[in-house]
Amino acid sequence: MSTPNTIPPAEVLLLQSLITATADGIASRVLAKGSSGSVTIFAFDAAQELSEHQTSSDALVLVLEGAFDLTIAGTVVRATPGTVVRLPANVAHAVHAREASRMLLILLR
Repeated sequence: MSTPNTIPPAEVLLLQSLITATADGIASRVLAKGSSGSVTIFAFDAAQELSEHQTSSDALVLVLEGAFDLTIAGTVVRATPGTVVRLPANVAHAVHAREASRMLLILLR
């Protein structure tokens, strides 16, 4: 049995079908969650952003489509489809979608 709002086990699912973008907004859906971390898919409309924040765990951003500017400890990096970026624990970071974009966020604990 899956946890509410996570994907069911032993099924093949298209990533694009797991989340619907929100006009002028950001949508997210937890795909898996456990004691060792979580995997969340995000859909950003163009120019949407997550303001600067920190987490107590490392995280990985895997870009599925579109393009993001990630600001990590004041350094801006461009992330495009097929790239991965590590967000270190306890370091300020922010996310800005340059266009309509999707990403997977893997939070490690």
